Amino acid sequence: MSLLQIKDLAIALPKGADRPHAVEQIDFDLAPGEILCIVGESGSGKSMSANAVMGLLPEGVRPVKGEIVFDGTDILGQTEDQMRAVRGRDIGMIFQEPLSALNPLMRVGAQIAEVFEAHGLLSPGERQKRALELLREVQLPDPEKAIRAYPFQLSGGQRQRVMIAMALALEPRILIADEPTTALDVTTQAQILKLIEDLRQKRGMAVIFITHDFGVVADIADRVIVMEKGLIVEQGSVDDVLLRSKHPYTQKLVRAIPGIVAGEKHDFSEAPVILKVDGLTKVFTTGGGFFSKPRVVRALDDVSFDLYTGETIGIVGESGSGKSTCGRALVRLLEPDSGTVEMAGVDMAKLRGADLRANRRKIQMIFQDPFSSLNPRARVGRILSEGQIAYGTPRREALARARELLSLVGLDASAVDRFPHEFSGGQRQRIGIARALALDPDIIIADEAVSALDVSIQAQVLDLLADLKERLNLSMLFITHDLRVAAQVCDRIMVMQHGKVVEIGPADRVLMAPEHPYTRSLLDAVPGKEYEEALKKVVGQ
Repeated sequence: MSLLQIKDLAIALPKGADRPHAVEQIDFDLAPGEILCIVGESGSGKSMSANAVMGLLPEGVRPVKGEIVFDGTDILGQTEDQMRAVRGRDIGMIFQEPLSALNPLMRVGAQIAEVFEAHGLLSPGERQKRALELLREVQLPDPEKAIRAYPFQLSGGQRQRVMIAMALALEPRILIADEPTTALDVTTQAQILKLIEDLRQKRGMAVIFITHDFGVVADIADRVIVMEKGLIVEQGSVDDVLLRSKHPYTQKLVRAIPGIVAGEKHDFSEAPVILKVDGLTKVFTTGGGFFSKPRVVRALDDVSFDLYTGETIGIVGESGSGKSTCGRALVRLLEPDSGTVEMAGVDMAKLRGADLRANRRKIQMIFQDPFSSLNPRARVGRILSEGQIAYGTPRREALARARELLSLVGLDASAVDRFPHEFSGGQRQRIGIARALALDPDIIIADEAVSALDVSIQAQVLDLLADLKERLNLSMLFITHDLRVAAQVCDRIMVMQHGKVVEIGPADRVLMAPEHPYTRSLLDAVPGKEYEEALKKVVGQ
């Protein structure tokens, strides 16, 4: 018996879109207690299908054909008032980015209580009590403190648990999870996946899990649907889709899945040291007042390592381990409290003013989210040329260089006249790479540069970085929480925990024979590891 049936669904896009329909000919059902994973690249229609079930399609986008039958009723024919009663009570949803989905001005407890208030349930005191119970159920650390916190005071994994608590508040029969683990580190991701599985078993609810990560699919799915350009191209069991896929698009996605085994790497230990970091320390102090002590966090604790010319070091660890803080300290986006950062015989940590500005161009950064790091009001040509102009390059020459850079990263030179929002996520990341290369640096720091990209686009960007590194003789620090990605691109891997370097060594040794218990715990948390050997045979690795 099906709890949800989608029959021949078609959703029209506004005029002027790349294609007439966001999705069409969508047919699938969902059984009680089942976990159905929907996979595909950005723009495949995964989230649009889920939003149609919730009645949350964007303005100008509308269903033009088909049915969405929940518990015997076609909810496409429901009024907004009727759908408001369905949302939360019968069908709950976890959104991809909890920081933007949660109200930044409301405490966590008030936001969960608001779910009950919107449906006219419970008294104010009962709502707060139930909110605390839900935070305990989703295993949020110190729920009594968390219920009074604002979203920005919680980590990414903790915010995601709050979103799950809100989605489960009214005990829905269906939970839709839209990319809920995309930006989370492997251990937090494993915790969230286990939590969803435990809650599914405890409550008997069905789950639609939207993801681009086949490792997650392997760990959690009962059944899998693959979507491409608004169409379902394949569906079946996990084994059928991962190991016996029939459609070329599915096969392409499977081939793009990075393995945890490091490939052949170079030994750069005989090359000159291009960056020497010694005793780098950064302490943050937050909070404190009449009734509470300030919280002291050693974000970097005596971090030391050498980067050789032409080498790529991967910096891995959980959120809060100090990875990004280390990268930002190296490019002086924040001031370290102590330690040296020596590049070409110059201690970058001590430079000020004009001296810092002159040397900073030698080390550049690619940021995690190019949409927020690129000026939305500036055309791409200006974004790529303004750094050059600041260092004295004439405007016309800088713009010509911008066109060259776009070609270098695989984009058309005409992109100089377009704005960031006119590009896909993968294209925006290429623009971010081009900007980092604009000043001809010796060292690139890539901070989670592919974490938000689907597997095939991720593979393209990783290939691009490897090609550029070879052609331009770059050295690289590659910050990531994805050990599979680290295995593909890094010569050595440095593992960080609580601001300390707990292990560093050749990629194959760290991944295959880790010495530190924390490294072993990270590897144990990688999703889909049991499919590793079978997938290697499928893709001919």
